Amino acid sequence: MGLWVLRVFVVVVVAVLFLGVVSAEINNQVQDENVITWDDMRVDLTKEKMGLREERNRSRVIVVDWNGSGDSVTVQGAVDMVPLHNSERVKIYILPGIYREKVLVPDSKPYISFIGDENRTSETIITWHNKASDKDKDGSEIGTFGSASVEVESDYFCATGITISNTVVAVPGGYGMQAVALRLSGDKAMLYRVQILGAQDTLLDDNGSHYFYQCHIQGTVDFIFGSSKSLYQDCVLHSTATRFGAIAAHHRNSEDEDTGFSFVNCTINGTGNILLGRAWGDYSRAIYSYCDIDNIIIPSGWSDWDQPSRQKTAVFGEYKCRGKGANRRYRVPWSKNFSYEEARRFLDMKFIEGEQWLRL
Repeated sequence: MGLWVLRVFVVVVVAVLFLGVVSAEINNQVQDENVITWDDMRVDLTKEKMGLREERNRSRVIVVDWNGSGDSVTVQGAVDMVPLHNSERVKIYILPGIYREKVLVPDSKPYISFIGDENRTSETIITWHNKASDKDKDGSEIGTFGSASVEVESDYFCATGITISNTVVAVPGGYGMQAVALRLSGDKAMLYRVQILGAQDTLLDDNGSHYFYQCHIQGTVDFIFGSSKSLYQDCVLHSTATRFGAIAAHHRNSEDEDTGFSFVNCTINGTGNILLGRAWGDYSRAIYSYCDIDNIIIPSGWSDWDQPSRQKTAVFGEYKCRGKGANRRYRVPWSKNFSYEEARRFLDMKFIEGEQWLRL
């Protein structure tokens, strides 16, 4: 009787251990799906060049080549090949070329990566030319949101080694000249070494938490705008303004909204006379830390968007920036020269809860 009980005990222990391992593997798979890693932005070019289609299919890589040698000649065609509600990472590898098209990544297709050659970023271009005053097929204006060359509505999106542009040249003060290159509306996205080029309203950093690392963002007026919670680290913010311009226009209407733009160790350069930010919304929030700022900043630095009441609620801060444009002597008095304690929460990935969804 004792031996029988021992055997049963051993069987139960083995079963429990086995189920534990299976459960842990399932949990790890789920966890891996809900994080972004460096591997999500890499394609094994050796295997791709060797034409190992079996390996390509296993790793769910779709190749885009404008000259017809890939799986699709357009980026949108590759996105359309991704199944609805996919639960695995799909890497869309875009070969160098100019892809003149509007692209939509719908919210029903998460875990998509746009991957180009990091050494040929300027040669891998997705571009279109809509502006807000353009008309749709029904004769209605498409508006700022509808002008985007690339629209990303899905979660866990990644991009690297590509250029996204809108070629509309904004006329200062012109009607309906807003022309978005990228609208990023999904949650938890990472862009690494991506160029985003436009003029007025280049990047609509719309909603969600996003991480921009070593990106180049170029424009004139409000060329980074939206309601998201985003960290811009080691990026170049390049002004092409001829006269007045502004970098950031963050939209936040309540103190309870935990959103904002944080620029850390970025380089700010270019032409014109620009503001660091404008208060689009009563509680607009933008912070520059450790940034190298060229002598193109309007001395006042910040604007309340002609709404004086916003001076009491907007959060505009600078912390240990350098360069001629970092001189705070003539800044508006309601902007803040942050202490370390005030700046600390904006200085790294913790600001965007990156420890929960980034494994870098």
